[in-house]
This record gives sequence, C-alpha cells and structure tokens, in this order.
Amino acid sequence: MGNTSSERSGGEKTHRRESRSGKDGTRPKILMDSAEDGDLFQSDDAKEFLAWRQDQESDSKTPLEERPTVFRWKGPGKEIYLSGSFNNWATKIPLNKSHNNFVAIIDLPEGEHQYKFYVDGHWTLDPKEPVVTNKSGVVNNVIKVRKTDFEVFDALKTDSEKCADMSDLSSSPPGPYHQDPYSTKSEDKLRSPPILPPHLLQVLLNKDTGISCDPTLLPEPNHVMLNHLYALSIKDGVMVLSATHRYKKKYVTTLLYKPI
Repeated sequence: MGNTSSERSGGEKTHRRESRSGKDGTRPKILMDSAEDGDLFQSDDAKEFLAWRQDQESDSKTPLEERPTVFRWKGPGKEIYLSGSFNNWATKIPLNKSHNNFVAIIDLPEGEHQYKFYVDGHWTLDPKEPVVTNKSGVVNNVIKVRKTDFEVFDALKTDSEKCADMSDLSSSPPGPYHQDPYSTKSEDKLRSPPILPPHLLQVLLNKDTGISCDPTLLPEPNHVMLNHLYALSIKDGVMVLSATHRYKKKYVTTLLYKPI
C-alpha cells in the first residue's frame, strides 16, 4: 500500500512537470495576466514601463482647456436662445441684448462645435456663419475653437501677470529726496524765447504750387510740420490760423478765420 501511494505521488509530480514543458522540452510562454507572471513585473524595466503607461493614460484623460467663445445674433427677434453639441442640445442658453444684436459668451473646449439659435420659438440658422450637416441630415451652424486664436490673449495675460509681480517695485531711482519748493531765478524771467527751428519756417500755405497741380490740393507736408499751429499777421481785423494733421496716409490742413 505504501509503495503504491508513493509511486502515485511521484507520477503526479512527473506529470505536472511534463505539462509545464513544451514538446521540445522548452518552457511555454507566459501570458501577461496569468497566475505564473508574479515575478515578471519585479524588474526595473517592467516597473518603468508600467509608470510610463500610467502617465500616458493620465495625459489622455486630461481635459482640453476651455476658451471664451462669443456667439452673436444680428437678426431680428425679441427672445434669443442658443443650444448646441457642447451641452448635448439639452438646455437653451439665453443671449443678452447688446445694442443692435444679442450676445452670449460661453467657455468651450478646443475643437468643432455645432450650434443653433432659438429665435422667438423657432430654431434657425445664422446665414452669415459656416454650416454643416450632421449624421441625421440636420443642418447646423458650426464653430471651430482653436488654441492659436487665443495666443495673443495668452501673451497679454502673461505680460499682465509679470507687471503685477513688479507692481511693488518703485519706479523712482534710489537716492535722497527733499521737499524744497522750486524757485525761479531772475535770469530765467529775462531770458528770450528760443529760436524757431528752421524746418518750421517752411509754412505749407506759403509754398507755390505748380500749374499742373490741382489748386485745391496742397503739396505733401514734412512730418515735422504736423500738429503745429500757424498764425497769419492780422489784416483787416481778421486773424487766420492753420494746422495740418495726418490720418493714415492722408493729410488735412484746416484754416480758421477769426475776427478781432
């Protein structure tokens, strides 16, 4: 009896060893989720791989940054609402009246969003904005929120934050200060006015225009002549004042006749 049991036990052990081996005597491959891979993830390479995979999963789950997006209805209507794919068409967002149109500002994530206006009880499109047809064949307005559209605002925000950090710094140079009142010197009162710069002597109205030129047009002035007030000597009880201003690439000279 004892010999029989020992042989049976030895036979079972031999059978288990053979079952764990392949036909050629090599160890079979172990699956990643099998019970025999307990020591497989104890190495440094395996731990590094698991950490990298976890970081990838966390990065993929990070929500996109929301950007303030302006929706504007310029057509007729008294009560204007808005709904779209950004809220699963579940609710209607009211638009606020601003001058001659209705406006709503909604924070939306980057990407493409479909929307529609609800004007006085009827769904309608804005014909001036892009449209798209969804899978159900319904035509909606579409808007694309891109990160590049807000890079200027991000830069301005960064600049304002930097300025706020430096707000506690004084703009005055270091050194002692006093509160003595300023007193004018006697020679300052007797000093004559400064000499007029020579380029200001070239009065535009005193220049002769060619015969081929339009008499209603003046020659193009020098930039140093702009925004100066010129006065003509008083004649017959009338004083004439002139000034030249620039708007973009156009120059305008204005004359003012004032009786004395």
